[in-house]
Amino acid sequence: MSGIVVIGAGQAGLSLCTTLRAEGFGGPLTLIGAEPYPPYQRPPLSKGYLLGEMARERLFLRPAEWYAEHEIELRLGAAVEAIDRDRRRVTVAGEAIAYETLALTTGLAARTLPAEMGGDLDGAHVVRTLADIDALAPALRRACRVLVVGGGYIGLEAASVARKIGANVTVIESGPRILGRVASERTAAVMRTIHRDRGVTIREGVGLARLIGEAHVVGAELDGGEEIAADLAIVGIGVDPRCAIAEAAGLATDNGVAVDALGRTSDPRIWAAGDCASFPWRGGRLRLESVQNAIDMGNAVARNMLGAGLPYAPVPWFWSDQYEVKMQIAGLSAGHDRVVTRGQLPAVSHWYYRGDHLLAVDSIGDAKAYMVGKRLLEAGRSPDPAAIADPDTNLKTLLA
Repeated sequence: MSGIVVIGAGQAGLSLCTTLRAEGFGGPLTLIGAEPYPPYQRPPLSKGYLLGEMARERLFLRPAEWYAEHEIELRLGAAVEAIDRDRRRVTVAGEAIAYETLALTTGLAARTLPAEMGGDLDGAHVVRTLADIDALAPALRRACRVLVVGGGYIGLEAASVARKIGANVTVIESGPRILGRVASERTAAVMRTIHRDRGVTIREGVGLARLIGEAHVVGAELDGGEEIAADLAIVGIGVDPRCAIAEAAGLATDNGVAVDALGRTSDPRIWAAGDCASFPWRGGRLRLESVQNAIDMGNAVARNMLGAGLPYAPVPWFWSDQYEVKMQIAGLSAGHDRVVTRGQLPAVSHWYYRGDHLLAVDSIGDAKAYMVGKRLLEAGRSPDPAAIADPDTNLKTLLA
């Protein structure tokens, strides 16, 4: 008997399966993952797990027996080779698995340096999977000079861990500033100060020409010819949605697997959720890379697969832990024409408006501002910017 097959055993895939069972789906349910591990948390990989402060067992989102108890068949360590839409089956390790309905929760793949840039040298690492961190952690403890290529969340989180361990750390960012794609200029300025105050060298507007070394990384040549020494390189140059299998099956893609407001792809029997899926958003399309989106969209799509018919309309939010500082973002600041800053380190927040309409809130070390801002955004409310700027305003009163 065919049932629901889910390709991608990450946070979105697990959330989707959990909600299917919780909402009463009693048919066959198969969760397929390319990695040999059951679904696990990714955020601690570049933080507590890399530091050695978190045991591997704590990464796993559910104990092994949970899957059996909920009659979810786990197929791990084997990637799906093909989707046959006409016969409604997927091929895994040469075996055909039938489906009535299929869900794609394939997530993201880390971009790597090509071999001609030294990407195949020992000592060149990416940060995405559990296997990546298991390879990086012991090497990082031996390293004295660490080069981080890329000034996004992953690069800066890795830089903070390397600095905590005691390495000399240099971050190079080819764009004009760190966090260029994921946070505002003001938030980037605060995070730049935090890293520099802890001894990290940050060089912006500087690209990598190649890593240097015969077998192992010994340095890097920057654009322009300058060479710097390094015995380990952490490459954080972005991620791409895993949608090759969807493309090969003839599904529509648009910066990921394209879905409608309910999460359905161009094939009505195939759905998608999480980091790999782009969905309608304010007249365009949006793809979110965050744990919360994976959870929320997985839950929403599962309910829609069972007939709920509720469009997915999230308030995006993100977080990043660097040193002892928590950066939290609610909403999307793109298109703002006004920024209101409240407070200063160690607790500062930036509130982004378009006209009188609140778009987003960035907070660094200010959990109260983040929580209030997030609730206001969820309610569709925009407080008076003057009240935000006034340090005597009790933010909680804005929720009344």
